[in-house]
Amino acid sequence: MNEVVGRDDLLFVVLDTLRYDVAQELAAEGRLPNLGAYLPGGRWERRHAPGSFTYASHQAMFAGFLPTPAAPGPHPRLFAARFEGSESTAEGTWVFDAPDLVGGLGAAGYHTVCIGGVGFFNKRGALGGVLPGLFAESHWEPGFGVASPTSFEAQVARAEEVVAGLPPERRLFLYVNVAALHQPNWFYLPGATKAAGDSRETHRAALEYVDRHIGRLFAAARSRRRCFTIVCSDHGTAYGDDGWTGHRIGHEAVWTVPYAHFFLEPLDSLDHSDSSDHSEPAV
Repeated sequence: MNEVVGRDDLLFVVLDTLRYDVAQELAAEGRLPNLGAYLPGGRWERRHAPGSFTYASHQAMFAGFLPTPAAPGPHPRLFAARFEGSESTAEGTWVFDAPDLVGGLGAAGYHTVCIGGVGFFNKRGALGGVLPGLFAESHWEPGFGVASPTSFEAQVARAEEVVAGLPPERRLFLYVNVAALHQPNWFYLPGATKAAGDSRETHRAALEYVDRHIGRLFAAARSRRRCFTIVCSDHGTAYGDDGWTGHRIGHEAVWTVPYAHFFLEPLDSLDHSDSSDHSEPAV
């Protein structure tokens, strides 16, 4: 990461509340053509979330504690604040002298931008302003939120505007919090009703909706230079699993999340005759 930071743009996409099992099923079924093209071997990596709900998980991730591989460690981190005695800071870790990754990247010359989704990014109250307040520029409007069935399309359109308006020489760290997977998501499944509520099936449909539009986000992110990209969930959610519903609980469906990171090569460096062309994932 010491070679990446300062050279490439960075894109961090959190598919808020996405379950690992649902993400893996859809990838295996070939129902995520845009995301699946970048997953090593066509599969998500199974990881453990650093928190069981959005606020806790993001406080950890923005400090450099991304979801941890679901296997015995140690697991060197991509990013870490300078911290004496850290056992997950390794030679390849980009170390920053700031309390959070966003501030560290800002000090390194990056323009930091947040496009919010769920309520912890809505800036409507003191709590909803904490996470977006880490960024130099932040965006939220009701059309980006959980109640909008076109939320991700609206977020992508804003991301395209942000990228287009940034001077070409300025490095960009773009964070997008995707609200579509969070409840309510019943409206993504044809025939589902509000009265019947959300389910694992509507959660699946929400991820397919996101996949249909994420290609535009990737195109914007790679339009300026190579872009190192992280796509993951911050936590899962339960739909009646073992009698549990929702998150902020200690259940396997909540703690286990999908994760991937990879490079998006600049568009002008690709052979456009091969739409599947993409770089190998970063180490």
